[in-house]
Amino acid sequence: MATSHEDSDRGALKSYRDILRQQIDQGEIETNRSGVGLFMSGLSAGLDLSFSVFLSAVIFTVAAGSAPEYVRAFLMANAYSVGFIFVVLGRSELFTEHTTLAVLPLLNRRTTLTSLLRLWLLVYVSNLVGATLFAAFAAFIGPAFHAVTPDAFGYLAQRSVQHSWWTITLGAVLAGWLMGLLSWLVTAARDTISQIVIVWLVTSAIGLAHLPHCIAGTTEVLSGLFAGQGITLADFGHFLLWSTIGNAAGGVIFVAIIKYTHVVRSEAD
Repeated sequence: MATSHEDSDRGALKSYRDILRQQIDQGEIETNRSGVGLFMSGLSAGLDLSFSVFLSAVIFTVAAGSAPEYVRAFLMANAYSVGFIFVVLGRSELFTEHTTLAVLPLLNRRTTLTSLLRLWLLVYVSNLVGATLFAAFAAFIGPAFHAVTPDAFGYLAQRSVQHSWWTITLGAVLAGWLMGLLSWLVTAARDTISQIVIVWLVTSAIGLAHLPHCIAGTTEVLSGLFAGQGITLADFGHFLLWSTIGNAAGGVIFVAIIKYTHVVRSEAD
């Protein structure tokens, strides 16, 4: 039987040093994975994450005209978190997590810039491939099963592309910041239930605020394009460029660099 002291230790919060150490170790493992392994894991993440968009479109369709707008917004935000839960608990590779996780070993000099860029490229491209495949499938199967109306995809797409480049970039910085915090907090969590709650809280906030996420947003915009909702490839390129820059900046600057500096300086003091 466990003693009360052991129970207390298990219930104690992890120190920020322990969290950083685990993040660095995990980031180093991922940067050393084979190219095929990274690509397939990233492809899985792009596909799984896209359920967030599909379920949001289903909620939009079902609630249209029958629920107040604020109720529909909260329901869609909760649906938005589902795909992220699939990805984080399934341990597949998502670009917006690696803007924090994979940067930490570089700051700690346990990997190289070349290795980081290799990981980013493989994960980013494979995430986009997965999101694109899912968007094409969803734009067909949703209306065919009468689960989603085409205008639901159009609503989600227009919500992503209608802003100026600087608005998308700054909103994406916040989304990248939140995704970096998600990676940090999931590592801090001690059990699966806590991890699910953390992912739900963070990603439903992203969905509720309509903050641009370059991978989930790819599914949103391309679903609207494939569904014939007046979205163009130029709209997609505009969204993807600025959301990617913003997501990367948010994760790298506001989580990876600040958290790492905070821990290192605390140890030095």
